[in-house]
Amino acid sequence: MKTLIPVENENTLAAIQGFLKQLLENDVVDALLVPMRTPHGAVTPALVSDPEMLDAADPLAPVMGVNAAPLVGRVSIREPRDRIGVVLRSCELRALVELVKLQQASLEDLVTIGIDCLGTYDVSVYTAMRNDGGVDMAAYLATARDGDLTAEEGFALRDGCQMCEKPQVEDADVTVELFGADLSSGVPISLPDEMGETLGLSAAEVEGSRSQVIENVVVARTEIRDERFAEIRERLAEEGVEGVFASCVRCHNCMTVCPICYCKTCLFKSQVFDHEPMQYANWARRKGAYRMPADTTLFHLTRLNHMVLSCVGCGMCTSDCPADLPVGVVFRAIGQETDEVFDYEPGRDVEEPLPLITFEEDEWMDVGEE
Repeated sequence: MKTLIPVENENTLAAIQGFLKQLLENDVVDALLVPMRTPHGAVTPALVSDPEMLDAADPLAPVMGVNAAPLVGRVSIREPRDRIGVVLRSCELRALVELVKLQQASLEDLVTIGIDCLGTYDVSVYTAMRNDGGVDMAAYLATARDGDLTAEEGFALRDGCQMCEKPQVEDADVTVELFGADLSSGVPISLPDEMGETLGLSAAEVEGSRSQVIENVVVARTEIRDERFAEIRERLAEEGVEGVFASCVRCHNCMTVCPICYCKTCLFKSQVFDHEPMQYANWARRKGAYRMPADTTLFHLTRLNHMVLSCVGCGMCTSDCPADLPVGVVFRAIGQETDEVFDYEPGRDVEEPLPLITFEEDEWMDVGEE
């Protein structure tokens, strides 16, 4: 069913908040994981069971401090569990699909609520915008109608968003369809017929050019993506991985915020790399000088080997790198090539086998022919 949630006084956020309240009030879900505004102005995911508290829900806020997919895993992976509704952007939904394949999340008792993403800002940028007079939400939402997803003057969207060619939501249980919509009159929502009946909603004809707007966005973002990929591949050819990541301080931020890095006990946080003092001294004597901290290149190569096929391009690794390294671009550029070899697309289909944990007898022959 496709329905139109009425918008009063051009308050799109209030209309979406009202829809989310209905899900709780009608027992469609027991709780909702949704971005919430804190009293101090920050926006962070929270698990909400009280409908009245959804007045602070803000899934439209153009900021992304964390990919929420691993949080969904925490509330879904084991039984007993409640029926949880999760409000996710496209990259978060695709990361959730990969985590399900890796047995780190479950779609049972889960209602996925996908919302088209018009682009987000890093937390520091979003904070600066708020301190500079606030975000012009009317202008931000207006970009949904024609797909001209430009940042506010003087600010820049997150690196991952600038080259995201999948901003639209696909295959969610419920989809909040912003692209191509005249949000001043209503918010188009697609949802199962049974859920619509439970909520007392009626089917509606929705005018707009969603498919064309999405196509325009994809073309523009793909062009940026390809330019960035070409640049990083040239750098990798000239400098190697060790050169591109030369400024790495091995803080592990990229690993910590990555929604796909799930190991409870990580080799790089273990004593394996806590070498004895004399080992460092011996390396220094052997080479004349030895870089500290050690093993930075090995760290990135190991991460690439473990999860590059599942990289959904959310860009959290780049956003949280204190050395401003192009971690996300490297992973995406290399991931594109490996995905092509295996004809795989991360987050496309929960039933699609993950190449990392499957094997086909002739796959080595296919790789050899490339």
